[in-house]
Amino acid sequence: VHTRFHQNITLTGRISSSEPNLQNIPVRTEEGREIRRAFIPSDEDRCLVVADYSQIELRILAHMAKEDTMIDTFRHGGDIHAATAAKVYGVDQESVTKDMRSSAKAVNFGIVYGISDFGLSRNLNIPRKQAATLIQSYFETYPKIRGYMDQCVADGRAHGFVETMYGRRRYTPELASKNYNVRSFGERAAMNAPIQGTAADIIKIAMIRVNERLKAEHFRSRLILQVHDELLVEAAKEELDMVKQILAEEMHGAANLKVCLEIDMHTGENWYEAK
Repeated sequence: VHTRFHQNITLTGRISSSEPNLQNIPVRTEEGREIRRAFIPSDEDRCLVVADYSQIELRILAHMAKEDTMIDTFRHGGDIHAATAAKVYGVDQESVTKDMRSSAKAVNFGIVYGISDFGLSRNLNIPRKQAATLIQSYFETYPKIRGYMDQCVADGRAHGFVETMYGRRRYTPELASKNYNVRSFGERAAMNAPIQGTAADIIKIAMIRVNERLKAEHFRSRLILQVHDELLVEAAKEELDMVKQILAEEMHGAANLKVCLEIDMHTGENWYEAK
């Protein structure tokens, strides 16, 4: 099967896929993941290599907000969710429970999407008041993130658009709407678009560089798919180590942030094994 990639469908700039949508093959359930066994290399002398960015949106958020505490955690290779939980709940990191870490993880990723106390309470199945306290504690822990988010919304109102780190714009007409729900959506979009849009820019840069390296150095291996923060390469087995090196070099070097870009890389005889 050959998918169609679209550059101008999503407002954040992420590439989308259709006919069929290969970016939407299930991964969250075991039954869904089994579908990935059907995706195999073109011959027995090849395997699949999957390389994806680890927590790239949180790393971009730390960089763009200049949030020193979060930057320090990433620079020292710490567990950002456990570190957030320790600070939010006021305990030592060794005392962070699994539930505490899960809650902090939901807040970490939710903040990127401008989550409300209502949305967080529904996600974690906790009272709305408790969710509001969690969000408030988060912003007290990372005060520069609150300032950055507020500035994004203010910029969207003042200029009619927000920008990624590379200057690509997401226009925000929703912020001028008289409808509260539309206006609230516009605020969340203004907060999220610079982060998710920058992630989209970075994976495109990495994708282009990996593809150019494979062609310029006359590899038999080829880049065959991009799924959001992930690149999938069909690698000739004798080139596997070099392909991994190219993926690591080009994905690490795709952006110069205050924190390093981390990559998870796996191989397999099919997409299920590689992921």
